[in-house]
Amino acid sequence: RTRIKNERYESGVIPYAKMGYWDPNYVIKDTDILALFRVSPQPGVDPVEASAAVAGESSTATWTVVWTDLLTACDLYRAKAYKVDAVPNTSDQYFAYIAYDIDLFEEGSIANLTASIIGNVFGFKAVKALRLEDMRIPVAYLKTFQGPATGIVVERERMDKFGRPFLGATVKPKLGLSGKNYGRVVYEGLKGGLDFLKDDENINSQPFMRWKERFLYSMEAVNRSIAATGEVKGHYMNVTAATMEDMYERAEFAKQLGTVIIMIDLVIGYTAIQTMAIWSRKNDMILHLHRAGNSTYSRQKIHGMNFRVICKWMRMAGVDHI
Repeated sequence: RTRIKNERYESGVIPYAKMGYWDPNYVIKDTDILALFRVSPQPGVDPVEASAAVAGESSTATWTVVWTDLLTACDLYRAKAYKVDAVPNTSDQYFAYIAYDIDLFEEGSIANLTASIIGNVFGFKAVKALRLEDMRIPVAYLKTFQGPATGIVVERERMDKFGRPFLGATVKPKLGLSGKNYGRVVYEGLKGGLDFLKDDENINSQPFMRWKERFLYSMEAVNRSIAATGEVKGHYMNVTAATMEDMYERAEFAKQLGTVIIMIDLVIGYTAIQTMAIWSRKNDMILHLHRAGNSTYSRQKIHGMNFRVICKWMRMAGVDHI
């Protein structure tokens, strides 16, 4: 058992670096989850302390010392900031490398992973800006997720198309078309040479065209284009809706109509995405994700989250492509 000095548990506030969240000698384990943050400390805040604060607040720490630390193996469960480098060509930005023990996270849960990594640290007072640049997910944790069900090889087999990129497009205008005219656009595009057409992120079930009408006309267009060209064609059916019950209903109807692919939006949330990925695997359906909303995380270069991280999470969740 690790011996803890008694003064560690005296009431009051201790710098995070002295609480054990900074350890430049830490030896990374193969099972550790690693995160790379771009940290912009507040003026006067030491970058090491800011990095330790991020490690602390994304794992076991709170703003003050608590006696209940005695009830758990805090030395094991504390995230460790183990390296801090200045970002080249900047004066106030630093790369913080943080390691998390695998036992801090529920298996197979993007929601739980993100609740720690990005859940409570981005408004932290010690930093004026914070960006999650990358993550290393160990195999031991990765294997608890189902991952994509299809993959490019199987998708090519289903489409019977090899040796070239797939060619697709999005129906425009994305809002306002009637169901019949929407289907006409799908047919003309597929007959003209596209492999796929797709719904856009915000076409769901509006008064000008309800979802079932869109699905029926779109699949009629797909079937007509297959008959006209002799090729396998597809249309991404957006099943995004207000509730999981509605999304299940739309996905089931799309399956009954014979579609090979459905789509969902990033804005439905990580749990809903994982849930639809499980449904897609069980129902032999290709799942496309529209990255709607990603720029709220990824556009700013010093705050938010790099899109590569979102892509990794979505692959873990089971999305075939984004």
